Amino acid sequence: MRRNRLGTTFTLNSMKPEILHDDESIVIVSKPAGMLTIPDRFDKDFPNVRTYLLSVYGAIFTVHRLDRDTSGVIIFAKNAEAHKHLSMQFEHQTVEKTYTAIVRGIVSKDDQEIDIPLIADTRKKGLMRPSARGKESFTSVHVVKRFRIASLLECKPKTGRLHQIRVHLSAIGYPLLVDPDYGSSSEFKLSTIKRKYNVGKDQEERPLLSRTPLHSSSISFIHPMSEVKVIFNAELPKDMTATINVLNKYAPYKSFDSLSSYDEWL
Repeated sequence: MRRNRLGTTFTLNSMKPEILHDDESIVIVSKPAGMLTIPDRFDKDFPNVRTYLLSVYGAIFTVHRLDRDTSGVIIFAKNAEAHKHLSMQFEHQTVEKTYTAIVRGIVSKDDQEIDIPLIADTRKKGLMRPSARGKESFTSVHVVKRFRIASLLECKPKTGRLHQIRVHLSAIGYPLLVDPDYGSSSEFKLSTIKRKYNVGKDQEERPLLSRTPLHSSSISFIHPMSEVKVIFNAELPKDMTATINVLNKYAPYKSFDSLSSYDEWL
């Protein structure tokens, strides 16, 4: 048994990516939350997608990465030619990526473009922060659904900076529902929104979410062999689906215009 950065316990042997597509030049997988994209420098035994794919295919080239606690679709190349072809698409920002995110607060605008340069945070190792001196960073945000205390978003980053979506959402006032680095919470529990929630005697409430609710839902690019545009999708994981379901049930969105009193909104 191991624990990830947020304290979630997992079993090493149970962490495997789902292979969504496999041909002579690429492999598309859905990475589970808590799994690294490539081996950790200091802990080679920590579960990672590349090592797993090497054991299956023998030769694998890393094209891009997802954060450890971000789940979803990711591309790997099987040969140097495919790797170069895909890497150039990422460099020229022609790869279309769509992420699903659950954020804290009710996002007011249905659609917005976030144009905030980002730079490494020298005060917090491994993190980023907004800065006029930073690199250009662009993210398109669309509201899929609103809840009383949260919003379900579709985010499309044009650039690929470290933690870009997390920092951008936090910068506009809507951090991920769980994000101890760029937000204020390390977990989300049902008792947060369900009135008169009772835990059984001698039991401790388990969180619905104990990782950043960010999922790589789809990716679209030009296939390196066929030169045809393709798209691959990854279903939402159970923890995010469960969170959305309880938000729908216990924290549905109500506009002030439709209410007779403020108490009705609470």
